Amino acid sequence: MGVRTLEQNWKTIRDEALAVLDAKSGLFLPEDENLREIGDWGQFTLWQQGRKVGSSCQSVPKTCALLERFKETTTCKRGQIKFSVMQPGTHVWPHTGPTNCRLRMHLGLVIPRKGCRIRCTNKTREWEEGKVLIFDDSFEHEVWQDADSYRLIFIVDVWHPELSQSQRHSLSPI
Repeated sequence: MGVRTLEQNWKTIRDEALAVLDAKSGLFLPEDENLREIGDWGQFTLWQQGRKVGSSCQSVPKTCALLERFKETTTCKRGQIKFSVMQPGTHVWPHTGPTNCRLRMHLGLVIPRKGCRIRCTNKTREWEEGKVLIFDDSFEHEVWQDADSYRLIFIVDVWHPELSQSQRHSLSPI
C-alpha cells in the first residue's frame, strides 16, 4: 500500500477509528499474544491472514474501501490490518514477529506529545500523527506507552517487496 495514500487519508482513517473506539461496543479486543508486561492494549482487526473481517469493515467503510485498492496489503496471508489503542502505563516486552515475509507500517492517528516510543533493534523512534513508520517486525522490538493519554495507530502489514508473486502465493497463512 502506498505510504502516501495512507498519509493523505489519515484523518478519515482516524475519524472512523475514533467512532469505533468511542462507541465502547467491545470492538477493540485485548491483545492476546501475552506480549504485554503491564498495561491495556486493544486491537480492532480489519484483515487477518489475507481475509477481510466483514463485520469490522462495516464499522469503518471508508478505511476498508481505501485498503481494497492495495492488494499487497489485503492479500498478505502472513499479516494483519488493524487499529491498535494503547493506554498509558503499558509496556510491551521485547519480542519478534513470526515472519520476515512482511513489513509492518504504523500510521499515527492519535499520538500524545511525549512518552510513546518503539524500539526496533537498536533504534528508538516515536510515532507522529499522519505519518507512517515502517519496520520489519521479525527483528526484536519493544514499546513503551508512558504518556498521559492513549495512543492510537493503524497497523498495516504488507508483503515484503523482495518476495515474488509465486513466493507470496506459495506461503501458508500464519
